[in-house]
Amino acid sequence: MRPFQLHLVRHGQSVWNVEGRLQGQIAHPELTDLGRAQAQEAAGLLADRVNGTVAIVSSDLVRARQTADVIARTLGVEVLNDPDLREQSVGQLEGVLTTALNATPTAEGDAHVSEVRWGGGESLEDVHRRLAAPIARALAASHDHIVWVTHGITTCVALARLAGRSHREVEWDPIANGAVVSTTLLRS
Repeated sequence: MRPFQLHLVRHGQSVWNVEGRLQGQIAHPELTDLGRAQAQEAAGLLADRVNGTVAIVSSDLVRARQTADVIARTLGVEVLNDPDLREQSVGQLEGVLTTALNATPTAEGDAHVSEVRWGGGESLEDVHRRLAAPIARALAASHDHIVWVTHGITTCVALARLAGRSHREVEWDPIANGAVVSTTLLRS
């Protein structure tokens, strides 16, 4: 068994974070000045933690890619895009101000809240399933460190999956913009 470090980075603050809009998989909200500073701070933390070979894999959404580009310049490596690292799609709710939501939708019938497709988008179960592929790719890679630049909900779901928990067992610890969460994984 060979250990490696997986570093999950939530993108820096975006314009829509400031405006209080649900972002989901909308591609275009860019980083704010604070978001760029958060990306630079994450890059500095990673420069201190990373030794050996490193790969940076980013969601292809603008806010994540801008964060990844800052980290890549600091670490001196290229960024690979992976749409599997995108945020949970919230369908028709993407772009809606959170203050405009009348109420939090609830699950109907026997469905668990993690199995509801908000706004016709993805459920947490869908995201949990989607993350199987990038986790498998990370386990198959040979790098000492892999940096994923992704999103808040995606990070929480990934941490649950990496710990062997189901989509119903996601822990909702707030992941701040620009935060770096590192975990050690084993390759066979």
